[in-house]
Amino acid sequence: MRYKIFNTIAFRLTLWFTGIFAICSSVAFVSFYFLAAQTFQHQIDQELLDNTSKFSAIIHRNGLMGARELAVVEAQAAGEKMIFFRLLYPTGEVFASSHMSYWKDVHVSKQALERLIKNKNSIFETIRIPSTQQKARLLYSYVAADAILQTGIAMDSTSRFLSAFKKVFLGAMGFIIFFSAVSGWLLIRKALSGVQTITTTAQNITGSNLEARVAGTGNKDELDHLVITFNSMLDRIEELVKSIREMSDNIAHDLKSPIARIRGFAELALTHEENMEDYRIMASNTIEESDRLLDMINTMLVISRAEAGEGDFEFKKIDLSIMINEACNLFAPLAEDKNIKFSHTIEDQIFIFADIKMLQRAFSNLLDNAIKYTSKKGKVSVSAVKQKDQIIIKIFDTGIGIKPEYFEKIFERFYRIESSRTSPGTGLGLSLARTIVRQHQGDIFIQTQESRHQDKGTIFMVILPYRNLEVIESSF
Repeated sequence: MRYKIFNTIAFRLTLWFTGIFAICSSVAFVSFYFLAAQTFQHQIDQELLDNTSKFSAIIHRNGLMGARELAVVEAQAAGEKMIFFRLLYPTGEVFASSHMSYWKDVHVSKQALERLIKNKNSIFETIRIPSTQQKARLLYSYVAADAILQTGIAMDSTSRFLSAFKKVFLGAMGFIIFFSAVSGWLLIRKALSGVQTITTTAQNITGSNLEARVAGTGNKDELDHLVITFNSMLDRIEELVKSIREMSDNIAHDLKSPIARIRGFAELALTHEENMEDYRIMASNTIEESDRLLDMINTMLVISRAEAGEGDFEFKKIDLSIMINEACNLFAPLAEDKNIKFSHTIEDQIFIFADIKMLQRAFSNLLDNAIKYTSKKGKVSVSAVKQKDQIIIKIFDTGIGIKPEYFEKIFERFYRIESSRTSPGTGLGLSLARTIVRQHQGDIFIQTQESRHQDKGTIFMVILPYRNLEVIESSF
């Protein structure tokens, strides 16, 4: 359980949140600490410089004796443990000072005097008093041509304030880290609760239960978009699984009959008397059923490869008008046998880039369906025209018609309307036709209208892009 928590996004985000918050707090503390220390030091330095100005003025007015008196008075006024004054000759010899019992361990720095004599600028030092280990700020400065003032101020109050500030910071940092960790964990867990809901829903989904959905938050945030996308994915999966089940049922139904007939022919061959003619008939029937099965399998492979973008299409410039006319002439005898009035009106010289064999196959399937489902004395007509940048091909029949709710379903593999199951077929023709047309960047649509006859008429409309070489090439 511990390792699972460490591997969660919530734990990692909480760690990042706490770490960043702690770093930001530390940077703020350090910045404030140094700013406060610099401010206190500047105030002390300014006080030392002010004292230097006083001594310079007294010496100019009253001489060195006045400076001695001022040193004693100023030390007593501020507190002998808080400040001291020493008056030195440039050689370092002390000739006057305040009461130095507390400051007896503070000596004159020869290095500071040398620097002062050399640069003539005031010299500041921060030292630690050996006897008390307290810090003090010292100043060496000229107050007269032959007199140097050494003065110092104890930094006890400043040190106590900064030390207290450190303690407060450490306590506050501990609280801040704990508070940020707990609050970050709770906030992140709350923010990611929707992800847990999605995970639970996904775990509860099985092959037989695809109806579970995640409730949206309604906040229109990233999580809500994720929920919407996840539910949409489940809808597509459910629809796909449903179509696979239907297709499997249709495949089983359509394969069962030819396989049963092949098996029957084989049983007859085993039990029938020796008659070569009968054997030839049974062998011929077996080959016919096997060819039907092979054709069904090959058609499925063509559709699957084309939809996966792996179809073997060879696009060349063709005259579509000639292809449609040849197909119509090929099916005209079949229509005549059924006493169907067959006509076609094709515009001349419609040139496109296409795979002529594939288009012939698609167009043949559409013509075959039109004639197959049109009753005797019916009518089938074909037209093809150019309209701006499109080629529109219409195949009209006065057959049984198709209800609007089946317009899309009939293009699914192995799907057949109940009214058409009495006619021979595999349910792959329209699916193959649409797949081929879409590979040419076109599409197939259906229209149903009432004809003058008792049957309903159907119009299959094929739309292809005219001068479509650029369109075809851009899709591969």
